[in-house]
Parts: sequence; C-alpha cells; structure tokens
Amino acid sequence: MGHLYYGTSTEPIEIPDSLLAHLKVVITTKLRRSESFTLAWRHEGITQPGRSAIWLQHSIPLRFVFESPEPEQLRASALQEFVNQANSSAGLTVDVDAWMDEAGLVRVS
Repeated sequence: MGHLYYGTSTEPIEIPDSLLAHLKVVITTKLRRSESFTLAWRHEGITQPGRSAIWLQHSIPLRFVFESPEPEQLRASALQEFVNQANSSAGLTVDVDAWMDEAGLVRVS
C-alpha cells in the first residue's frame, strides 16, 4: 500500500501502489501546467467511513511514497480516464475498492 502525503499533514492517505502510480502521473502533469483540480475518494472500513476530497494546487506540498521499490506498469486507458476526469469541473474521483478488485489485490482489514 502506498501513501500520499498532502500539505503539512503527517497523516498519509493510503492508496494501492498501482493506483498511486497512475495518480502521480496525472497529478504531476496537471500541476506542472499550473492546473489545479480536486481529487476525491471514498473511505470505508475505518472508524469514520465517508468520503474525502482535496484541492490539488502547485503550491501545496505533495509526496508520493510507494511500498514497492519497483515501478508499476501503467495502463494508458486508466491514465486517459483520469486525465479526462481531472479536466472536468467535477474533478478526479477514484474508487479504491474497484481498483483493488480489478487488480486482484487482497484487502487487509
């Protein structure tokens, strides 16, 4: 499981490495162009289930930490879908559970 550190928070956002690798490409491309957008996701199985959204902007510190030392294989179709969402007024919304199911990853509670 990878971690996304956002702003000055020491609490990471847990995201599977494969999904985080795709998000890293989309996020860094958008921020390199000074294009701000929202990233949203649902969280379940924790003390306060719900959903979260963050505003990604080039002046807010951001760090990607991957569990695996090896780079992930990127899927062009997923990258294109994420770019299209990030370019929309609704922003980029990821479904971590669906991504894990599609990738065949096992969830640990």
